[in-house]
Amino acid sequence: MESRREMRVPGEGTILAVETSCDETSAAVLTGERELRGHVIFSQDAHRLYGGVVPEIASRAHLRALDDVVAEALREAGVTLADIDLFAATAGPGLIGALLVGLTWTKSAAWARDRPVIGIHHMEGHLFAAELEDAGAAPPFVALLVSGGHTLLVHVEAWGRYRLLGRTRDDAAGEAFDKAAKILGLPYPGGPAIERAAASGDPDRHPLPRPMLAGRSPEAPAYFAFSFSGLKTALRTRIGEMGDRVPADEVPHLAASFQAAAVEVLAEKTARAVRLTGCRRVVLGGGVARNRSLQEEIRDRIGPEGRLFVPSARLATDNAAMIARAARFRMSADGAAGWDLSARADLPFPGLFS
Repeated sequence: MESRREMRVPGEGTILAVETSCDETSAAVLTGERELRGHVIFSQDAHRLYGGVVPEIASRAHLRALDDVVAEALREAGVTLADIDLFAATAGPGLIGALLVGLTWTKSAAWARDRPVIGIHHMEGHLFAAELEDAGAAPPFVALLVSGGHTLLVHVEAWGRYRLLGRTRDDAAGEAFDKAAKILGLPYPGGPAIERAAASGDPDRHPLPRPMLAGRSPEAPAYFAFSFSGLKTALRTRIGEMGDRVPADEVPHLAASFQAAAVEVLAEKTARAVRLTGCRRVVLGGGVARNRSLQEEIRDRIGPEGRLFVPSARLATDNAAMIARAARFRMSADGAAGWDLSARADLPFPGLFS
């Protein structure tokens, strides 16, 4: 077997990537930059009973599913572990127990095959998701990364060089949608549930605040920052004014009002980034990127001269394909990791600067 120490992973080499940062168990096989040969995502359903992800349940579910998920991805790709040139896994951020399941499996497989291993930052993976389906989604661009755990506004000057413009000061956008849905008695995950309910609602029936939109100067600390905890509180307060119970026929209107407020904040902050950087190319990433109202609002604000790149629903949520694509770049930029590679729940974003 070719020695790991002597082997170089060519641009067309085959990558096996694993993603287990939260409640999706995923594996992908990638050849070249965008030839996705096998891709499996197993979503855990047990968390619906609790209205959110339970870390211990998520970790145990990854342990049960990972072997089968990898095997199916390899079967789809028509390869075996012996054909893999590079093993990659999400190293953070995320739930530490869940991360350790995927990373430990991946390191073990790489060690057994005497192949290199690399750890990938979950949010950098989201930057690459749209590019997997459209080669035009390459830097420079403004990226809005909106997921259950993160809300980041970044100017991507080049792969590996990311200027942080703004981030959430409290709840992430996806977390805010989940909490709002719970308040309204809607199921988990909250984002799709709010969007479905809002489709038949009047967003003007229950006006809600637009947090941190007042500042008009790019030098103001809040100009690009996000905050959604107050919006959630405003929703709860409005319900309290109605008698502390939500009438069923008011749920669509409340959902529409909440969605409209969150979307306006996200879209306006993105438009500000476009104006500041002069870059009219925008990439969306993360589960909230699937929200059609958000997509439409951003398109309206960047105008016909702008271009919005949105990954398909399958690649917007947590998945191993984006981890494989990021691994292709990181391997060429940084080389393989050492065997002391470990997971970190608060892993720093590589290449991120203010």
